[in-house]
Amino acid sequence: MVREEQSSKVNLREFNASDGFDRGAGMFKFLSWYLVKVLFFLSAFPFPNRMKASLLRLFGAEVGRGLIIKPRVNIHFPWKLRIGDDVWVGEEACLLNFERISIGNNVCISQRAFLCGGNHDFKDPAMSYRNGPIILNDGCWIGASCFVGPGVTVGTDTVLTAGSVVTTDVKSGGIYKGNPLFYVKERWQ
Repeated sequence: MVREEQSSKVNLREFNASDGFDRGAGMFKFLSWYLVKVLFFLSAFPFPNRMKASLLRLFGAEVGRGLIIKPRVNIHFPWKLRIGDDVWVGEEACLLNFERISIGNNVCISQRAFLCGGNHDFKDPAMSYRNGPIILNDGCWIGASCFVGPGVTVGTDTVLTAGSVVTTDVKSGGIYKGNPLFYVKERWQ
């Protein structure tokens, strides 16, 4: 480690996990979900999609028809989740929904995509939460290993190619890629 003359202003001891963050459910519901998540969602065993959709609904998620949800998918708070009809969620996708995640109809979320609704305020020495909702509009495709950050809306029929990093809203109908993210072309040309 390089020793610097100036001391850091960051003071993580002052971080307050309950300041600006609402889990949205009591501890019993959270712990019950955690057990169900470990047994049926994080497992490599391919439990039936209908069963997983029913479990999500049982814990407060709004789930449409035709959900395909592969093994090892990590959903933090199903009561802060809305999923439309005919949605695919690939292996090892992570939905860190500290705030609401809304997924439209006919959306594909590929393997290891990370929908991250959580963040910290880097201008606050205590690193307080700066979380935000995520909206995936109808027909969009989130490629494998994409990162979608808090407060982002992905437009209708938009494609985010594999490995892209998305930290601002993305317009409808385009293909985007990279880090930093850039527009490639219209999807339906």
